[in-house]
Amino acid sequence: MDAPMNRPPGTAPRVPAPPPPARAPRPAASRARRARAAFSLLEVMIAGGIFFMAIFAILALVTSLLRNARGLRHAELDAGMVAAQIGNTNKLYEGVQSGDFGQWYPGYSWEAEIHEAATNGLFQVDIVVLRRGLAKPVDAMSIFLFRPDSPKRGMR
Repeated sequence: MDAPMNRPPGTAPRVPAPPPPARAPRPAASRARRARAAFSLLEVMIAGGIFFMAIFAILALVTSLLRNARGLRHAELDAGMVAAQIGNTNKLYEGVQSGDFGQWYPGYSWEAEIHEAATNGLFQVDIVVLRRGLAKPVDAMSIFLFRPDSPKRGMR
């Protein structure tokens, strides 16, 4: 045995600690499971591409359907179109005016009866929209327009 070297009496000699045990190799199934726990960049890019292709196909379909539905809708004709045209003038003349809507609404016509409602230049305009072949008007509207620069009653 070794000679005790500066060791207190009754103590055992120092034994070095054993090395840590070597890790046991992991089974192949465990490695494969860990590798499949996340998606690769290529898989994510392919999934994103498929997703956006589907979304754009759906948007194109919806756009096409809306365009077709808009084409089927027939816009109703109202007296507001005539009121806007008459309201753009600076001067109004008492009497009856009439016209049609040209190629946009064939078969439709309008009549507007204009008379001074007050002496200060306030005019009342009664508008009626008619359709050829119908006795009842399609639409009617009455508006008031203030046009002080219009000629007075009897003065033209």
